[in-house]
Amino acid sequence: MDDSGDKPRSSRSTGSARLTDVARVAGVAPMTVSRALNRPELVSESTRLRVQQAVLETGYVPNRVAGALASSRSRLVALLVPTVAHSLFAEVVQTVMGVLSSQGYQVLLGLVGYTPEQEETILETVLSRRPDGIVLTGCRHSALTRQRLKAAEVPLVEIWDMTDDPLDMLVGFSHEAVGRAVAEHLLSRGYRRFGIISADDSRAKLRVAGFVSGLESAGIGEYQLREVGTPSSMPWGREKSAELLDRHALDAIVCSSDILALGVLSEAQSRGLTVPGQLAIMGFGDSSYAAASFPALSTVRIDGAAIGLRAAEHLLQRMAQPTFERAGQVLDVGFEIIDRDTT
Repeated sequence: MDDSGDKPRSSRSTGSARLTDVARVAGVAPMTVSRALNRPELVSESTRLRVQQAVLETGYVPNRVAGALASSRSRLVALLVPTVAHSLFAEVVQTVMGVLSSQGYQVLLGLVGYTPEQEETILETVLSRRPDGIVLTGCRHSALTRQRLKAAEVPLVEIWDMTDDPLDMLVGFSHEAVGRAVAEHLLSRGYRRFGIISADDSRAKLRVAGFVSGLESAGIGEYQLREVGTPSSMPWGREKSAELLDRHALDAIVCSSDILALGVLSEAQSRGLTVPGQLAIMGFGDSSYAAASFPALSTVRIDGAAIGLRAAEHLLQRMAQPTFERAGQVLDVGFEIIDRDTT
């Protein structure tokens, strides 16, 4: 005997509650419920809150697949970052997810590492999901990645880098400028014998290039460089600083991340070196532990939350108005030298 007639039917929900149930509880039309769930910017705040409360009361679960088929929009945004091990990228992730989820978007987080091959693989998978938008770290991609992104014609915000020729929109800062500013800061403090410990990823190398350019502008052509793999770690900072200090009379070591700088600080303290009296140490990122170290770590602050916020805002604007050309497609959020006790 067919008892299917006793079961609640719904083409828009994976649970027993239906969209019409939500509309009844909220006291609005079913179309208003659909708008509140899929295009919250089109309804008033009070209506959105009533619908949200009705969803909670009824236990309604929207069928995102059906909704995407009906609207030709996936309500999905891909956020691709190298790692979430560093607090800077974590700030970006949290901010982007918070802003987009408040507007009814799901965020698909992809960890692309630091190689073009990893980025290509993840991006291929992401594009197969037909996202409405993409936030992508960096602006130096392989030819294949650039080709795929251009062919997809998906609204895109590149972040955490700077170029005059972005694929679409860009929110970031100049790594070369960071390097030059660090050089100028340390030179102004009288340091002249430099060691550099850097990750071997492309953006860290740009900061090294900027730093070396700053030294050369001051007539200093000699420096000692050690590279480490990614992601960086405190043990690597200690190991590479030991190599440098064993072989060279340095008065400052510059690191591509705070975690490497903490390793240098540990090695210096194990040798009885005073910091910054005998050795200055400079990090990058102003991680949460930079100010808490002893002595407090000098570093470079990047406002990851600001990058995430502006990237999400630009993407929302473009997704809402696909033909809208945002004036000034490159936004430089800048950076700040944080002069603490290690320099």
